[in-house]
Amino acid sequence: MPDSEYRDIRKLDLFTHMADDNFTSLMRGAYVQNFPAQIELITEGEPSDFLHIVISGSVDLFSSWNGRETSMATVRPISTFILAATIKDAPYLMSARTLEKSRIALIPSQDVRAIFDVDSNFARAIVTELAQCYRSVIKAQKDLKLRTSLERLANYLLRQQRHAGGGAAFELDFEKRRLASVLGMTPENLSRAFKGLQPYGVTVTGTRISIDNQADLERFAKPNPLIDDFST
Repeated sequence: MPDSEYRDIRKLDLFTHMADDNFTSLMRGAYVQNFPAQIELITEGEPSDFLHIVISGSVDLFSSWNGRETSMATVRPISTFILAATIKDAPYLMSARTLEKSRIALIPSQDVRAIFDVDSNFARAIVTELAQCYRSVIKAQKDLKLRTSLERLANYLLRQQRHAGGGAAFELDFEKRRLASVLGMTPENLSRAFKGLQPYGVTVTGTRISIDNQADLERFAKPNPLIDDFST
């Protein structure tokens, strides 16, 4: 592994406060691979043999059942997935595939658990990250259960607008079919939802979104940090 990537991984909150010797031991069995787009990295139900770290590119976490499939989350650099399965030595609850050419570091799960047992700072960082993941799941469930599809889309667009710098026009992160899956809609319902937001100043051209009446959209969406702020 190149020194630059080694240092980037060390800077992650998960690893930054652990003892140097323990970090060296943890990374001794790790390796990095390049993957093209649309490669399945892990499959739900399989043993969690590795903790994965996205160094570059992006990864789709998804799940399938009875012929249906849904996107659960997108992982971007530099971050880990799926930590809970690694710590519990349990099967993956989601599958993962690359959305674009990606560089992934793989750390053997048994090494992660071994260092967890002896490094209190590492253990504390893992608990903190798992707590953050739990809170994010609760917020996602509130978004899904308390809001209509139109309200979910409106708040998603406001979140994306903030992430893009707050301008009136911005690009969606991914294609509309995948956005529909993330929001728990069919593509047809998403199309209707975009039309339903037109009276609130939202216009769509391909993947480009324009919000012409910010105040109207925010009054309709009623964004709430207890649902929409995934940083806390």
